[in-house]
Amino acid sequence: MCRPTEEELVKAQACIVKSVQRELYKEEIKCLLEGSRISSSSSLWKLHPILDSHGLLRIGGRIAQSELGIATTNPLIIPGRHHLAILLIRHFHEAVKHQGRHFTEGAIRAAGFWLVGAKRSISTVIFRCVTCRKLRGKTECQQMGSLPSERLQVAPPFTYIGVDVFGPWDVVLRRTRGGQANSKRWAVMFSCMSTRAVHIELIESMSTDSFINALRRLFAIRGPARQIRSDCGTNFVGAARALKMSKTDLSFQNIENYLSQQNCSWIFNPPHASHMGGAWERMIGIAKRILDSMFQVCKKAQLTHELLSTFMAEVSAIINARPLVPVSSDPESPLILTPALLLTLKTGSSPPPPGDFKNGIMLKEQWKRVQSLADTFWAKWKREYLHTLQFRQKWQDKRPSLKDGDIVLLKDIQVKRNEWPMGVISKIFPGQDGLVRRVEVTTSNGDCERTFCRPVTEVVLLMSSKDISV
Repeated sequence: MCRPTEEELVKAQACIVKSVQRELYKEEIKCLLEGSRISSSSSLWKLHPILDSHGLLRIGGRIAQSELGIATTNPLIIPGRHHLAILLIRHFHEAVKHQGRHFTEGAIRAAGFWLVGAKRSISTVIFRCVTCRKLRGKTECQQMGSLPSERLQVAPPFTYIGVDVFGPWDVVLRRTRGGQANSKRWAVMFSCMSTRAVHIELIESMSTDSFINALRRLFAIRGPARQIRSDCGTNFVGAARALKMSKTDLSFQNIENYLSQQNCSWIFNPPHASHMGGAWERMIGIAKRILDSMFQVCKKAQLTHELLSTFMAEVSAIINARPLVPVSSDPESPLILTPALLLTLKTGSSPPPPGDFKNGIMLKEQWKRVQSLADTFWAKWKREYLHTLQFRQKWQDKRPSLKDGDIVLLKDIQVKRNEWPMGVISKIFPGQDGLVRRVEVTTSNGDCERTFCRPVTEVVLLMSSKDISV
């Protein structure tokens, strides 16, 4: 098949443009042919259109006497919402290598076309461009979800906890002739979901046995927990891998069996969803800052297991002594609401007068003080702290939820963006409010298919299932 000549391409272009103009600008062309004035309600009224020798609508204006060509002085008029305009925008958008609206509009104008409503039409096409979404598209976002019930319940400390692992640190085991023998230590932080208290346990290795021992020490000191939440990805560092916290791994059964004996359940957040564990991630950051200050006094080269254990106890005490609400300047309210108030039932100020408990049953004075402090804590917790959780700090607006069949780009910080894998959403997990914040993405590499569970903040929507069906 012979390639069309330049003359044939020009004739074909003129024929297509003329057909589109006759279809949408019938009244305007009729007015120009009759020599009458175009209606002021027409979209071409300010353009002062003219008809050229081939009967094509072109832009009028005041620079027709310049030495520039007719494509520059009198561009062809194309309706911006017509399919022809979309094809032209896509062509020149690819010609400028998927740059923004300004580049694309300049290329269209230089080619001799004037799109009516060009800015809106070009922006719409670029917004739907799959390549642009792959190169610069933002990850999905959804309105901040409601807090889980365990954050809002009056419950004994460490009944509902979040757990995370941080570290490691090199500690000195023993002195040798050539120097010293070192070993690594990690720390497991258990954060109470309701009272916001923390408990830190040291572990010697990232193994299932070490983690179970840390859980046993927590339950022995703080009492059994009813529910544990944790991350299952990058923010759980090596615990998710070394502890093999997957229900398909046999070693996970050891942890599951121990928890079932304690009547405790474990809930995992999706991988790469550190914001879903912000309640304890924030505590990890505070603990690291406190340790940095401590290590300025004691050099890390002199760190021993005993000293690190002491540091962790002091870190826990400092975090648990923090105020949960802004400190009041009212002299009649000297009591500060802190997690330590409930954990230790001790306060530096005078406790409130003991109330009447159990309908006047005779109790020891010390027990009255303890009960009074506990009641004071929960009363202030309900009155001063609980309402501070009402407002959303960010992610205020509801966004359209992802659906099954949507084509997405899976974010992977380990590789460059051009190498991020594409996948199809195979399953969605709506929340109690019906909004989707977690999805299951299936990717394919040849004959190998892999499924990933990710939060919506880790995927970029490339094409909706509605667009595919259309």
